[in-house]
Amino acid sequence: MNEREMIARRAALELEDGAVVNLGIGIPTAVANYIPEGVEVTMHAENGVLAYGATPEVGRQDPDVFNAGAQPITLLPGAAIFDLSTSFGIIRGGHVDTVILGTLEVDQKGNLANWARELVPGKYGPGMGGAMELVSKARKVVVVTQHNVKNGESKILKECTLPLTGKGVVNVIVTEKAVFNVTPQALVLKEIAPGITVGELRAITDAEFIVAEDLCEYRLG
Repeated sequence: MNEREMIARRAALELEDGAVVNLGIGIPTAVANYIPEGVEVTMHAENGVLAYGATPEVGRQDPDVFNAGAQPITLLPGAAIFDLSTSFGIIRGGHVDTVILGTLEVDQKGNLANWARELVPGKYGPGMGGAMELVSKARKVVVVTQHNVKNGESKILKECTLPLTGKGVVNVIVTEKAVFNVTPQALVLKEIAPGITVGELRAITDAEFIVAEDLCEYRLG
């Protein structure tokens, strides 16, 4: 199991039965493949799909049916396909319970920066997409990301440095190393991957965090 699958599997455990769920591009799209047994959710894609399931087997995909990341999906009984304005009406109406998003940076106050890097001075890309509206309207925001960038720098920061997608919007952060809850008082370490000590985790994490009294080993199912 690679790190991206590990993160997607753990993020799927954050889904509650009956929820309407939106998955961002990247690691989040894989969450649809790992919905826990006994949990039924309605997947929403901002490009205009409601009630889809796991990635289809190779050769069985429909090129006209895909998620926001342009990846093939399966439509479930009762699924609907509609235009972008209707899709954003669902989001703006507050009908999405949980959103799972990737990120460039996230900080200990629950601030999220996932839409742009500075390509040249004063110009950012690739663009916002629907993330700003999703995080402002969803009841629960789960951020999934690898814990560090390739040079070892932490993606879990004391304070975001990139333009924000949303301020104080994140509830849960899932990496391949740990799971954190964001609270008004502090960032709280809830789960830690096997083979890593709390001290080692602090050494690779820029953000400050406290350790939950019921800290447990990282769950995958």
